[in-house]
Amino acid sequence: MDLVARLTAELGDVVTIDPVRLEAVRTDKSGFLSASAPLALVEASSVDHVQTTLRLANEAGVGVVPRGTGTGLAAGAVGDAGVIVLSVAKMNQIIEIDPANELAVVEPGVINADLDAALEPYGLWYAPDPASKAISSIGGNIATNAGGLLCAKYGVTREAVLGLKVVLADGRLLTTGHRTVKGVTGYDLTALFVGSEGTLGVVVEATVRVLPRPAGDVVTVGAFFPQIRQAAAASSAVVAARLRPAVMELLDGQALEAIRAYLGDEVIHSAMGHASGDGFLLVQFDESPAPETVLHAVELIEQAGGQTRVSTDAATGEQLLSIRRAFHPALAARGEVLIEDVSVPRSRLADAFDAIAEISARYGVRIPTVAHAGDGNLHPNFVVDGGAVTPVVQQAADALFRVALALGGTLTGEHGVGILKRHHLIDELGPDSYALQRQVKTVFDPRGILNPGKVFEIIE
Repeated sequence: MDLVARLTAELGDVVTIDPVRLEAVRTDKSGFLSASAPLALVEASSVDHVQTTLRLANEAGVGVVPRGTGTGLAAGAVGDAGVIVLSVAKMNQIIEIDPANELAVVEPGVINADLDAALEPYGLWYAPDPASKAISSIGGNIATNAGGLLCAKYGVTREAVLGLKVVLADGRLLTTGHRTVKGVTGYDLTALFVGSEGTLGVVVEATVRVLPRPAGDVVTVGAFFPQIRQAAAASSAVVAARLRPAVMELLDGQALEAIRAYLGDEVIHSAMGHASGDGFLLVQFDESPAPETVLHAVELIEQAGGQTRVSTDAATGEQLLSIRRAFHPALAARGEVLIEDVSVPRSRLADAFDAIAEISARYGVRIPTVAHAGDGNLHPNFVVDGGAVTPVVQQAADALFRVALALGGTLTGEHGVGILKRHHLIDELGPDSYALQRQVKTVFDPRGILNPGKVFEIIE
């Protein structure tokens, strides 16, 4: 009996080979499309379903691709020929909210924004806030160690995860971490699993740290600059002054042009008056910042050449934020984009924007870019004419990766390696670290069935 037949015999209609369903899991939000459909899709709704799938697949030596809601941007959860796609999207229960200990226990399919909404009546919130929080799952966020607009102040996913339940490649259930504020017993396997992109095990439960909702007023500063380099220099100055805003975002000229076309000039004028430019910096302080903190930020921004507008009320602050939030919808309205993700030291942001402009000109590819300036994470978006990533676009992306490393940065700040960056992994890690990390995977997954071909190249 082949694997699909064995899975069906034990799991019933949890297993599907419907061609339409299999076609859907060949891709994710990256736009990457695998060469062919997987063998089957298992839509797990219990830990037992996950354990059975991995136990049988491991016995058969067949690869298993864990998948959440499919919002990944590095092709880390796409199914291909000869593998089983294991979806945990239906494992979407909030098991526990513990206000006294400021934690929650959730299944991996819980949507990030849904957890935040469930916490609101308790005066709590879940801090990691990727742009996809309305559609991405906690399990997927854990797989890539997702960040977001607020992570410079409140941290990324790894800092919010206290403990995990993980099904290993052979079907065993492993519990890691703790429910306490402190805990240093043994190796920190919880931290190892966060960001491992489904290559070490399948997360089936997470205990996460939650925080009191920020109280007090919010102050938002928007600023246009003649050039994006000036805006980036201003953001670096704010960081160097240790002012600690909750949000600090940069938009370059190509991004602003797309946003203007999408929102209309009147929306921009309503938020920023008649100020304009080729660079935009958004800085937001929460928890009733001291007036001198805001004044210092405004001084630094204006010294760098910015035309500022300061909002002290929620409505006008939301207008300023709407400019940043319109970035991805504005690009989506124009067609396909390859959304990239690199990070550099915050003091090198201006150099990174210069390099992106040079790459755009050299390859003749439009690359509108947004950056989480508070942590140095840039998202250059390569505009794909004709709906497919061409060799020229890929060459431009490869040039971006080389620049990020040359500036002392990293290939990915929050999207993960997946398939799209695996050929550059050794360039950042070096041969010794690369070899050690492959050995770590072998400890957890001796037969190499977990998310084969993701993060690491397959060795035949």
